[in-house]
Amino acid sequence: MTGEFNGFLPARLDVKQTADILGFQEHDIAPLVKEELLEPLGKPMPNARKYFARVQIMEIADNPAWLSKATKTIYQHWLGKNASRRNGEDSENGGSTLN
Repeated sequence: MTGEFNGFLPARLDVKQTADILGFQEHDIAPLVKEELLEPLGKPMPNARKYFARVQIMEIADNPAWLSKATKTIYQHWLGKNASRRNGEDSENGGSTLN
């Protein structure tokens, strides 16, 4: 991992760096922030760029309990997203799944 960053990690990590270190996709970081499993620096506005403290990210990266909880949170997030998409598609077809 340190090879990706040339052996240097800044004190403030962006979403991509955070995702890479934790083993998640970039789009998984927002749900982790929403569920308060990750805390961005400086209490940014919802649409603002997020940064995370390297020391905290490195600590949780070594915590199997946190990783398990975060993984379950991501599973639940996408399960809900996919269910709402299916429900939306069903309502567009008049409530029927048959064509």
